[in-house]
Amino acid sequence: MSDAETRLHFRIGYLGDAFHGSQIQPDVRTVQGELIHAFKKLGWLSEDEEGHNLVLSSRTDAGVHVRLNGGTVRVASSLWDSITPRKFVRAVDDLLPEEIAFLDVRAVDMNWNPRMAVHRVYRYRLEGIEFWNDPGEEFSEWLKLFEGTYNAQNFARLEPGKNPIRTIKSCTPWVVDGRTVGFEIVGEAFLWNQVRRTAMALQLLALGELSPDDVRNAIENPEVNVDFGVAPPDWLILWGVEWADSPIPMSKESNCRFSPPPIPSREAERTMRKRWRQGARMEMKTLLQLEWMQLGELPIAYHKSN
Repeated sequence: MSDAETRLHFRIGYLGDAFHGSQIQPDVRTVQGELIHAFKKLGWLSEDEEGHNLVLSSRTDAGVHVRLNGGTVRVASSLWDSITPRKFVRAVDDLLPEEIAFLDVRAVDMNWNPRMAVHRVYRYRLEGIEFWNDPGEEFSEWLKLFEGTYNAQNFARLEPGKNPIRTIKSCTPWVVDGRTVGFEIVGEAFLWNQVRRTAMALQLLALGELSPDDVRNAIENPEVNVDFGVAPPDWLILWGVEWADSPIPMSKESNCRFSPPPIPSREAERTMRKRWRQGARMEMKTLLQLEWMQLGELPIAYHKSN
């Protein structure tokens, strides 16, 4: 662009099962690819640039839902000065598939980095996994095993050159209507598959196939390779990303209405469990749509005229 540029920070949500992950890939549908397509269609992203300047804060795998992620894009300053944030959001959102919600946008410094977040929050609905059985009071003790700063390579798909040291600020039960449905985990940044591998370890603890000592040893002795497996992506939500100047918005509890699963047992009728999981997946999507409805309430604001 020959025009002076303005860097914008936007926030989005999306249904992960509609995409092959968030990051752009050739010949498949991705969240980043759809965003770039919308901006180019509007003429707000130069067609002759090498690559693109649209960057997302957090990468998510195929199937992982997102309540609130963020990113940045550079646009012509003349464009940003001529349009209200409200109209900007509407223009982009109208060109995106219905599985993506373009929630808000603001101008930031040119060196503002969306990946430098204060923390990220994930929620995993463990009751969606086959044969999950709420372990009761000891569940909170299991979750504490994952808190702190440690080498998390036994709970991740470690990419070459990636620092495996991660800090988990908190890991607590996710409670809906007085029922523990899963867990919430908060950290500055996560390794690839870290939350899903944590979820699988918790599932194996609940089944009695792992002991707390097994988990503790995997954390304290990362040089001894162990693999507890990876939990399914469809019960995971990136609940929010928080930046120093942009906190995660509060959620409205009434948005979350999760039906309890059939009484857990290996003898439970298979079709009943399958139907419940299908309905539970729809509940997850309904929760996100209701959250986006509230997160996307844009104030009527106008740029100051010179």
